[in-house]
Parts: sequence; structure tokens; C-alpha cells
Amino acid sequence: MTRRLTIIACVAAAAVIAPASPSWARDEAQDQEVLADGLVSPLHLAAGTNKSVYVTQDFAGTLSRVDRDRTVDAVYQAPEGWGVAGVETRGATAFFLEAKGAGQGVPAALGGYLKSIRPGGEADTIADLAEYERTINPDAGQHYGFASGTSGQCLEEAAGIPDAPPPQYTGALDSNPYATYVQANTAYVADAGANAILKVNISSGDITTLAVLPPRPAVLTAEAAATLGAPGCAGFEYAFEPVPTDVEMGPDGWLYVSSLPGGPEVPSLGDRGAIFKVNPWTGQTKLWVDYILSPAGLAVANNGDVYVASLFGNQILRFIASKGHRTEFLAVESPADVEIRGGTLYATVNALAGPPHGPGGAPAGPPAGKVIEADLR
Repeated sequence: MTRRLTIIACVAAAAVIAPASPSWARDEAQDQEVLADGLVSPLHLAAGTNKSVYVTQDFAGTLSRVDRDRTVDAVYQAPEGWGVAGVETRGATAFFLEAKGAGQGVPAALGGYLKSIRPGGEADTIADLAEYERTINPDAGQHYGFASGTSGQCLEEAAGIPDAPPPQYTGALDSNPYATYVQANTAYVADAGANAILKVNISSGDITTLAVLPPRPAVLTAEAAATLGAPGCAGFEYAFEPVPTDVEMGPDGWLYVSSLPGGPEVPSLGDRGAIFKVNPWTGQTKLWVDYILSPAGLAVANNGDVYVASLFGNQILRFIASKGHRTEFLAVESPADVEIRGGTLYATVNALAGPPHGPGGAPAGPPAGKVIEADLR
């Protein structure tokens, strides 16, 4: 996805016009408990040892740990202008991503690393993800934008939309490593700029492309085309970028990947988020469920049920393993990520309350992000 400082910096601008959350059947009312508050853009979390929880305060560039006594300690602080994301734990080691988004559109300024840190230690750099993007550009062969056969009037109108990508284009140099899943000696990285799932050898730092997510086509309605400022594009198909936001492994051995639609989330375009399943060995990718509003993070329970943080839907959804049927598990404000440990679900909420405008910036208001827990049973 081009011209992104961070994934949330783009979608937050659309929050005021995001569609109202759909009405799904609800689970029984769930109690929730606040473990930490006053956090700046808590977009990712992971369960640690001794009942601790790691949380990234992305725009502040801080990786924090919430201990069982609910004290919050900084584990790592990124350099000014950098953000942290995608924390994952294995034993006492925390893996995380450090990035500065798309380098404000300058490929040479791309910056993104997979790192690890142990309690009391210094951070180690495992892999340079931005350099991989500059060298390989996994989605270079994918076509985005309007399909062939689109009228010249539409293409001309679309080209005049401020700050929009070209009407028709292929995958550009862009890296925004956003989420990780670690198994044994392999880290799977969801790169929201590359639109790909990368596979990293933790010992050597070698990177390969496991899968490039497929474009997300949609036919623009007259209302959608008018909203976007290109009324002549009504009725034409547009292939949006499939921006991955999280990656986890299910008990069936497949990776589950949540994906935001690459474009504005406005009512006229509908709920276009999705969950893909990716084979961790072959990279085979298939759509599992779609029509989800802003799926920013997910977690998979031992029974295969998938829990999804719907950022603008203000709810955590539960998808039944066998058929993908959904219910509302918990109504919360702006959830960004979810994690499961045993019979407990952890989530970050109020994720967009008072974040600065980009990594390293000053807060726009009092930080109000929280980490909560709720019983799955």
C-alpha cells in the first residue's frame, strides 16, 4: 500500500466516515477487566511469561510489558521517528518489528527490522525487511486499480483525485512490517506495505516470500464513485490492495491472516475486510471469510474459533471454526488487537484515542489506550 507512514495513520483519517458497525448475533454479555490504561496507540499485544502481557505503543515507539501486578514498564524504546509493532513472544523472548513505514514515499528511506529482546537485555536485529522489499518487491507483478476496459473518462477523473494512487498500477516499493507470528526457528511477518507474508529464518535472518495476498476487487457503485470524486467510474471494477494486518496459526496448521481493504472505508464501499488462510509450507492462499469492517488483529483459539478486532466496528467478533459463522463476542471502543492465553482473551482498546500523527510525533490528545482481558468461557 503506497504512501503510508503507518497503517493506522491512513485508516484513522477515515474513522469519521466509517460505516456503522453491522448487527451480528451476540454472545452472552462478557465481563472485561482493565489491566493497563493511559497508553499511546496500543496496536499490538502478546502474552508473556508469568502472566505478563507485552504491548506496543506504536506511535510512541515503545514496547511495554504489563506485569501481573499491573505495573507497566518500558522494555524497548525505538529511535525518534520510528515506531514499533507486531510483538510476539516465545518463552522469555519478545520478537517485535521496528519500522518507519513507507519512508514517506522514498524507497531509499524505507526502514523496517525484525528484532528480539530478552528481559534485561539489549535488542538484537534479526532481519532487514526494508532491504528485502527494495531487492525483491514481492507484489511487483500484481495489478491494482481499475481493470482493463475502463473508460477514459473514469481514468482521467481518477487521476485527478488528490493523494490517490495512479488509476492503474502495479505493486510499488513499499514496506510496512506490521505483525508477526513465531514458530520454532521461523517468524512469519505480515508486511502491510508489501501486501505479503514473509518467512524469516530467525537464526540466519534469511527472508523469503511465503505468499502475496490477492487484490480485492470491487465494482464501484454510483454512490461510491461520487464519494471518491470520480463519478464517471460508476460501474467499473477497481482492484484494491489486500493490506495484511495480522498473522496467527490455527490448530489446523494453516496461517490465518487478517486483511484491511487498501482504500477508504466509507459506507458506500461496504465492509471489505477479510481473513485469508495461508499454507505455511506452500504459500497456497485462500479466502476464508470476508465482509468484515476494519479487521485490525486476530487470534485463534485452541478449538479453531477466530477472534477478530474490528477497529471501526467497535467490537470483537468471534468466527466459528467449522463454517466461519460470526457473532459479537465483546462490544468495545476501537479494538486494535487480540491475543488468547488459556481461557482468557486479551485486547487493546481505545487504540486511536490521542495518538500522534505518525511515529515519534506529539500526542494529539491525552493517551487513553487500554489493555483489557475477558474470559472466553
